[in-house]
Formats: sequence, structure tokens, C-alpha cells
Amino acid sequence: MPRGLTTILLLIASNVIMTFAWYGNLKLQQMKLATDWPLIAIIALSWGLAFFEYCFMIPANRIGSAINGGPFSLMQLKIIQEAISLTVFTVIVATVFKGEPIRWNHIVAFVFIILAVFFAFLKDTKQ
Repeated sequence: MPRGLTTILLLIASNVIMTFAWYGNLKLQQMKLATDWPLIAIIALSWGLAFFEYCFMIPANRIGSAINGGPFSLMQLKIIQEAISLTVFTVIVATVFKGEPIRWNHIVAFVFIILAVFFAFLKDTKQ
């Protein structure tokens, strides 16, 4: 599998896990499964999930980085990660947290993020 595709798939997996690490506690509370948990328990649960997020994120960055022979500069990796993060977040909010609407201004914001990815991959003609 090409390094770029491997990187993107690992980033998607990483962001799915991280979204649940950051926001899953709210769903547990909404479902009345974690209403009495102390904050430290919620933090520990989220931190435990974050470990698995790192198991995908670190290899994604190492495989994708031009420093290690990958196809992406550090800036490109970060912008790709942010675009994936917001896309994953939106899909999870739309499917898991069904009460959260997606409005026109959210769509406009995503268009600007996609434009950021486009501009990050433009070649600088002055180099």
C-alpha cells in the first residue's frame, strides 16, 4: 500500500479513537451510563483511549513524513490531520450525537479547511 494512503488510513483510525476519547464521555453521560462518575475516572478513561490513538497517530506521522521518506511535509501532515479530524468529528456527531445539527456556517468552514489542504499542496514557484 502506498505510504500516503497508509498515512491517511492511520490518521482516520487515530481520529476516530481520539474523538471518542474527547467526546465519548458526553455520550456516556447522555445515555445515563456515567452520570455519577467522578471527573478523575472520566479523565482516566479518556487517557486510556488516547493511548490507542497514539498507536495510530505516531506511525502515521512517521510513515507519512518526508523526513522518513514519506510523501508529506510536516505542514502537509498537520493540515491533512486537521481536515481528517473535523471530518471524523462531523460524521460521529451526525451519527452518534443525533441532536447536533450541521448548519450552513459549518459547511462553509469545511470548505475553507479543504481550501487550506489545497493551498498546502501547491508548489511554491519561487523555490
